[in-house]
Amino acid sequence: MKLSIIVPVYNMAAQDKLVWCLDSLVNQTIPDYEIIAVDDCSTDNSLEILRAYEEKYQGKFKVIASPVNKKQGGAKNLGLEAAAGEWIGFIDSDDWVVPDFYEKLLRRGEETGADMVGCDYHLTHEHSMKIGQVVHNNRQSQTGILTKEKYRSLILDSGSLVVKIYKRHIILGYPNLFPENIFYEDNAISNSWMLRARHFEYLEEPLYYYYQHNTSTVHTITKKRCEDRMEAARVMVREAKQFGYLEEYYPEIESSFTTLFYVNTLFSYMAGVGKTEYGFVKALGREMKEMFPGFMENPYYQQRVHEEERRLIRMHMKSSLYFILYYKLLWGYRNFRKRIKR
Repeated sequence: MKLSIIVPVYNMAAQDKLVWCLDSLVNQTIPDYEIIAVDDCSTDNSLEILRAYEEKYQGKFKVIASPVNKKQGGAKNLGLEAAAGEWIGFIDSDDWVVPDFYEKLLRRGEETGADMVGCDYHLTHEHSMKIGQVVHNNRQSQTGILTKEKYRSLILDSGSLVVKIYKRHIILGYPNLFPENIFYEDNAISNSWMLRARHFEYLEEPLYYYYQHNTSTVHTITKKRCEDRMEAARVMVREAKQFGYLEEYYPEIESSFTTLFYVNTLFSYMAGVGKTEYGFVKALGREMKEMFPGFMENPYYQQRVHEEERRLIRMHMKSSLYFILYYKLLWGYRNFRKRIKR
């Protein structure tokens, strides 16, 4: 088996989201592949749709029904247990790909000897094959035989994991797969995958469609989602310690943790969660200081975090209460100015 495509599914039947994804997969131009769709205890008719595809595409399409909801990480793990492919790919069940997506990635891998291959993707709000906003998932400077400098770059900017395919040795045969029961599971394990690859290739061509809608994980901000992001960052550091690369890539791991655990969580929580809990904001800052006390001196932090955010973070490090009050007043004033200008 050349390729296994794993599709975690949870409540994607509405608006033909799941159908768009599955139709794009069963019509791929390569002959030797399998689709493993894992239903994560959907409460709509997603499983019925999957069973219909399994019946129609016997031998190519396999359905696994998880007995309990484990979030995307748990569903992906079930798919990995069943995967027989030499290469492994993932796709979110509300996204879709062009017909020769896997053919092009596999061809590049076979031609170059790469064990990880990716491409660019479209951001789109509609179900169509129109060209959307193109996002460059990686850079050509990250490609070829991987050196320490390229590994550093991939830790800092790994790009989306679903817009890549991987030789199975990168993922399987290790004690840890995806963390279960949290969102942001890709962020938790991406560094380990990047560092296991030996040769990365990248097509500057948008072949994957990332569907943006109101129920997307990235567009839903709750305290639980913030806590999941924090846990994913903790797993990232535990992986670095377990597999022995924390010290070698300490500045990059520190920067990645700071962004995922702290910066993104702090500002998305303040902007998106209705009721601000002082205890949560204080605990976030305290754990950040405990994990990486010198994070504000990291050169990546100084280069990559906006100056205003760094100023607010300094304030937060001194006083969570003062930070909350100042932040609320600042954004209240800015919203007031916007309303006046209309």
